[in-house]
Amino acid sequence: MLRFLTSGESHGPTLTAILEGMVAGLSLSADDLNPDLARRQGLSRGESRTRPYTGASPRMKLERDTATITSGVMAGKTIGSPIAIQIPNLDHAKWKGKAIEPMTTPRPGHADLTGAIKYGYNDLRMSLERASARETTARVAVGAICRKFLAQFGVTVGSYVIEIGEVRADVNQIPIEERFRRAADSEMQCPDSAADAAMRARVEAVMRERDTLGGVFEVVALGVPPGLGSHVHWDRRLTSRLAAALLSIHAMKGVEVGEAFENAKKKGTEVHDEIMLRDGRLSRATNRAGGLEGGITTGEPILLRVAMKPISTTLTPLRSVNLATGQEEATKYERSDFCAVPRAGVIGEAMVCFVLAEALMEKLGGDSMEEMTMRFEKIKRLEIGDLKMLNEAQVFWE
Repeated sequence: MLRFLTSGESHGPTLTAILEGMVAGLSLSADDLNPDLARRQGLSRGESRTRPYTGASPRMKLERDTATITSGVMAGKTIGSPIAIQIPNLDHAKWKGKAIEPMTTPRPGHADLTGAIKYGYNDLRMSLERASARETTARVAVGAICRKFLAQFGVTVGSYVIEIGEVRADVNQIPIEERFRRAADSEMQCPDSAADAAMRARVEAVMRERDTLGGVFEVVALGVPPGLGSHVHWDRRLTSRLAAALLSIHAMKGVEVGEAFENAKKKGTEVHDEIMLRDGRLSRATNRAGGLEGGITTGEPILLRVAMKPISTTLTPLRSVNLATGQEEATKYERSDFCAVPRAGVIGEAMVCFVLAEALMEKLGGDSMEEMTMRFEKIKRLEIGDLKMLNEAQVFWE
């Protein structure tokens, strides 16, 4: 069983993640984690971007997230024990030993009020600190390990932005791998250059308006073998596991698998991906289902579309109530993004990598990379010869 935990507060000394269940024998170092941490900050994987995206929080200029692996790796390889990761918060130095003004007016859209109701906090900062999306830094580090694991089996996961506010990109004619490349070289993580420029202009306008914007990004997994997940229980369906993982990310409010909402408007014959036989291999004419049928992978690319709400912290105050005085009061601004959609994609990738790594481990079994690699070569693919049909009448129930 693969699982992870994170700990740490937004302005505490450090963030910690523990990944349990990773097999032994995977080559791993902090250099495998740090590129994705830089992407989360809005910094480029290559040479094209040395500053955060337009609309990113000023904090992204303060932090330089780098991971330290403190356990679970010896001689450059995983050993099968829990992998512990630490990422320091450089901003902590400004908070340590300082008396912080009370926070008693909850911000709509945040966990300030609900956290206080749940846990009985006497200061809303106790909600803010753990509910902050700063926690996703640790998730991205975990996801980078899972990404390295998946790569050993030819699976890649990427993302790109398709909407910010009312600006929508047209990516249908762009091959998926090309979408990844173009997004990485763009300002707003969008493969459509015209839309990318319009998105940036829209975010800049919203910044002048002292407001925030949400949007939509897509996460796509390539090279995923058929047969991961299961239809036999609700909690083993890969569709629901992926959706739950993505919805667990801060500010994510909707997940679409394939062309789900467009499919809902059409007839069945216009939706379902027909099966063809080409040179002894089963294939699909389309991929409207997004690579999943019955909660099981089909071998086609897994396509997930994620809707992110506008950031809840706005420079323009919103109405609220001061819980200490009992009086209605406008919210106070806490440093935040104006638009975090371009930075959200890599977090979505991390969660998808984790779920797919877990599903692949369930399929293959084994405790080491050597075992899993041998078993991977034997799993059923899409060859017609792999599917042995009895092709005669049977009595299924006496």
